[in-house]
Amino acid sequence: MSGATAAWTRAGIVLAGVLAADQIVKALVVDALRRGEERDIVAGIKLVNTRNTGVAFGQLQNGGAIVGVVIAIAICALVVYFARHVQLPLMWLPTGMLLGGALGNVVDRIREGAVVDFLKLPHWPAFNVADASITIGVVVMLVVMERGERARAST
Repeated sequence: MSGATAAWTRAGIVLAGVLAADQIVKALVVDALRRGEERDIVAGIKLVNTRNTGVAFGQLQNGGAIVGVVIAIAICALVVYFARHVQLPLMWLPTGMLLGGALGNVVDRIREGAVVDFLKLPHWPAFNVADASITIGVVVMLVVMERGERARAST
């Protein structure tokens, strides 16, 4: 298997894992809580069953078609970026995390017209596994990109 094929395969495995975890946890929450219901977990952290028509952490709420366009552009840009930088060590990891998170929320939008959010921290909007994967994926991608730049600069 070539390096590029291995990277795409790894990204696909991460994508599938994030997507599956996201959808399974959302289904469990929807089964356990009525829509709008909240349960205290610990130290102000709540399990909730709420919907988000915006993007991660409630941004662009009720954005309608604009949200769909923004998501489609972001997904396309990410795939193109990955294709052009597939040789960067570990680039497959954040790519899979970002795509898995994005697709997890897209599945909700198609099925319910909004994203299911279920974890509420004090002073923070409700979010889900997909949102967390996207956020962590961005941080990991920045680290991978920075390491790649440093490696290129040292050669």
